[in-house]
Amino acid sequence: MAVDYAVIIIYLAGMLAMGWWGMRRAKSKSEFLVAGRRLGPGMYSGTMAAIVLGGASTIGGVGLGYQYGLSGAWMVFTIGLGLLALSVFFSARIARLKVYTVSEMLDLRYGGRAGIISGVVMWAYTLMLAVTSTIAYATIFDVLFDLNRIVAIVLGGAIVVAYSTLGGMWSITLTDMVQFVVKTIGVLLLLLPIAVIKAGGFSEMKAKLPTEYFDPLGIGGETIFTYVLIYTFGMLIGQDIWQRVFTARSDKVARIGGTVAGTYCLVYAIAGAVIGTAAKVMYPTLPSADSAFATIVKDELPIGVRGLVLAAALAAVMSTSSGALIACATVANNDIWSRLRGAVSRGGGGEEHDEVKGNRVFILVMGIAVIVIAIALNNVVEALTVAYNLLVGGLLVPILGGLLWRRGTAAGALAAVSVGGIAVIGLMAAYGILANEPVYYGLLASLAVYVIVSLATKPTDAAVLAAWRERLAGRGTDVEEPAGEPVTT
Repeated sequence: MAVDYAVIIIYLAGMLAMGWWGMRRAKSKSEFLVAGRRLGPGMYSGTMAAIVLGGASTIGGVGLGYQYGLSGAWMVFTIGLGLLALSVFFSARIARLKVYTVSEMLDLRYGGRAGIISGVVMWAYTLMLAVTSTIAYATIFDVLFDLNRIVAIVLGGAIVVAYSTLGGMWSITLTDMVQFVVKTIGVLLLLLPIAVIKAGGFSEMKAKLPTEYFDPLGIGGETIFTYVLIYTFGMLIGQDIWQRVFTARSDKVARIGGTVAGTYCLVYAIAGAVIGTAAKVMYPTLPSADSAFATIVKDELPIGVRGLVLAAALAAVMSTSSGALIACATVANNDIWSRLRGAVSRGGGGEEHDEVKGNRVFILVMGIAVIVIAIALNNVVEALTVAYNLLVGGLLVPILGGLLWRRGTAAGALAAVSVGGIAVIGLMAAYGILANEPVYYGLLASLAVYVIVSLATKPTDAAVLAAWRERLAGRGTDVEEPAGEPVTT
């Protein structure tokens, strides 16, 4: 394992080095939080694919393939569909708003009264997303170094917190590009063909497994529908995803680059399911489906390649973890703490260097909190389900309603966030965290109160809507962007 260890150590050292390099570029709030809004299509698509394809998409995607066959691709596939929908229908408008958070968008659309409550819900979502990614370090470092669970979480989490705190979005962007390349080589170009060959090829796989393993809908229609509700719609409204949209240098880059990233996710989904199906042929009685990825990597890959593929798994977890961490810190600082202090800033004012320091402190504090919570929790699936249920049940309707329905009002938005969030929490307590009913009924409750309250209250002020349309068109913004050449790659 010495060669494999060397590959992993070089990779981790490179992540820290890029954090230090990113610190040299992050001299303003815009540079620190959204990479100066200067990413070109190549870098944008790579980093967007990296953040949405995390440990759940890699280790979990292979596990679903092991359990259900090719239909196990649906979870990651719906993530790709959500990213495609965001890129084609909404990303151009989102990029032109020139804001930093989803809650700022809600304030612009509804007149400044929806932000703090939506900020709390979004903060809870991004916090739990960061926690689930951090928990996954325990699995990977256990395979790599046979480390104690707590030590593994602290080690992996500390590296992500370090480079994220140093350089903000610039460091995360640079590390995500490396992680995207490592995942592509490790999973798509190495693990996928090796797994199929080791399993005897597709003809042997079909001969040894039940026919339902090759049924595209074998996982079940209700499960697929739930994935669409949670992951496809979740991609449309998550702060971690929107914050990447804000990094695009133009609305065209956001649309084209996001479409490329979404297509990549669809390919990645199928690859994970095929790898899992191959693992089922080779190891038909594994104690856990989620151990399929680690087992096939440990037992079937040659020295050096094994280290690169494990680095790919580590890259998948780190990209999602760092993206969720900076999103969590941005929401905590800009949407909650600043409002509680009565010092809300729309950009352009104040000391930029002080804002960088403030955001850096919040990343450090949130990072420590994430590590502590990850140590205390054990169930990744439950934590991730809570995060997405809160996001979709509480924020989907007011966000999409604000983008698509002129008659939506601030009162309707606040009611939708409150009722949807409370309904989801109550229904999870009643039906169980992993039940489908909480997101179904919570979303319906949010939609109903949004429409009813909006129609029952005074329409949004014409001046607010006029300013909103100006921002959507890319005009009327007072956000001061730093000078500098766009990143064209």
